[in-house]
Amino acid sequence: MSDNTIKIDSIKIKNKHGDNLNTDLRYNPDSKGLPLVIFCHGFKGFKDWGSFPYLMDTFALQNSFAVSFNFSYNGAGENKNEQSEFTRLELFAQNTFSRELDDLGSVIDYLFEHKNEYNYDTSNITLIGHSRGGGIAILKTAEDKRVTKLIVLSSVNSFDRYSDTLKSKWKETGYFEVMNSRTNQMMRLNYILIEDLEENKDRLDIQKAIAKINVPVLLIHGTQDITVDYSNAEDLYTRHIEANKDYQKTTELVLLDNTGHTFGTVHPFTGTTKAFDEVVTLTLDFIKKIF
Repeated sequence: MSDNTIKIDSIKIKNKHGDNLNTDLRYNPDSKGLPLVIFCHGFKGFKDWGSFPYLMDTFALQNSFAVSFNFSYNGAGENKNEQSEFTRLELFAQNTFSRELDDLGSVIDYLFEHKNEYNYDTSNITLIGHSRGGGIAILKTAEDKRVTKLIVLSSVNSFDRYSDTLKSKWKETGYFEVMNSRTNQMMRLNYILIEDLEENKDRLDIQKAIAKINVPVLLIHGTQDITVDYSNAEDLYTRHIEANKDYQKTTELVLLDNTGHTFGTVHPFTGTTKAFDEVVTLTLDFIKKIF
């Protein structure tokens, strides 16, 4: 527990396939009607990566009910001491975008089903996602009217980021491998990922989804992001405000200079940075803002 006013409940939420979603709930038990903030990690990520627990602690300390979880097939372990280690690469290989979108839906469903057990306000739900998790958060906001605000950090504007040549080789071999530079693990992605994209084009179209969203949106991106270029954020912002003229005053794009994909933070966490402190301040202000 990071602060004696904050309670952390680690629970397991079942998704519709019967898989566990390892989830942390952070909140002040002495407060009432807390706004819900649900965080989605990105590709090769997990809920306890680097600065994410620090971010969630800060939300809880500032009187939000902060929820973070591991996607069911993110490859991390099941046991508490393995949830930051990729011990189940066979699941990582089978992961799909649709599965992650359904996982997020299961988390939201759980929070509604158990709302009488906690002190949060289900009419005030902010989704926040980093990188690929930003794309998932955008898609869910577009399809789920229960979400009332959206924040994306270093988000992709499309999941179809693979060349035709790569897809052809991928299909031929049945898998594609990526190196995790932090753990030196070779992480396999089965062709089911591309099949999911092709079979669910409309549901997984982030650019179409951002245009459908009619809730306040905050997009934050570093201008030195070499993983996901900041033009992704500019594209998402433009598509949203052009489709929702009434929401131009509630949609914000913040480009942070001299910082990259994780705003200068690393895993294991060695402390915050000036850029990440700015991200924390911007997100807190947006969550609290009444539009």
